[in-house]
Amino acid sequence: KRQRFIEHKSIKDKIKIFKLPVLRGIVTYIETMIQGYKAMMKSADISGFTDIEEEKDKPKDEKKQSAFTAVIMTVGTILGIALALVLFLGIPRYAVQGIEWLAGTPFSKVVRSGIEQLLKLAVLVLYMWGVSFMKDIHRVFAYHGAEHKTIFCYEAGLPLTVENVRIQRRFHPRCGTSFLILMVLVSILVGFFIPPTLYAGNRIVNTLLYSGIRILLVPVIVGLGYELIKFCGRHDNWLTRIIAAPGLALQHITVFEPDDSMIEVAIAAVKPVLPEKPEEYT
Repeated sequence: KRQRFIEHKSIKDKIKIFKLPVLRGIVTYIETMIQGYKAMMKSADISGFTDIEEEKDKPKDEKKQSAFTAVIMTVGTILGIALALVLFLGIPRYAVQGIEWLAGTPFSKVVRSGIEQLLKLAVLVLYMWGVSFMKDIHRVFAYHGAEHKTIFCYEAGLPLTVENVRIQRRFHPRCGTSFLILMVLVSILVGFFIPPTLYAGNRIVNTLLYSGIRILLVPVIVGLGYELIKFCGRHDNWLTRIIAAPGLALQHITVFEPDDSMIEVAIAAVKPVLPEKPEEYT
């Protein structure tokens, strides 16, 4: 049966201060994460777990199923956050300490931060490249390409048909992949402002303090990354091409060519949420 879309009214419409640059990026990111989680919960309720048993028609059983789905999604989210902290905070941090130990001397703040951020970037690229070989993820990345092509078609003012969408480019400057890589690059710059005293003294204490500061800086990094990707989406010049270049390059790993059936799905998914005017979308 037809499912209702999740209704959403942004807090930016209620509290005007959250429309200011950087703050709007933080709010948008948080709201997107919340809405994405709700959408995954709804998707799991509709499809994934409905095939576990044939007899799930009773209200009591449906409530149990929804509760089970919520537990699974919550555990998955917690594990995902933990994995991200290990991959992008723990491994680069301790890897630099290992390199210092091998070198027999501590690095300066600039060198240490630079190596750590480069390792973080390498971990991200290797992770995305590695998961792209998984059959299901490869298919998801193909749907990703269908979404990009559909958006390009809409922005070009063309009717959303399979024929029109098929001929569009698949690499988009406002892609989530571009946002990820921009966040990493912005975090490299932000990392240079962390007090140098954290690079001396008790390693364990400083590592925990350093990690805590990096976590607290995430909203700032998200806000700055949002402004950059928004800027690139609204302008086309040499500066925006330079800013967008890393993200577009990484999309060769995360955006694959879709087939026509995927394009049909993308069109059906995009149509209900598009504004009437393309300029409102950007």
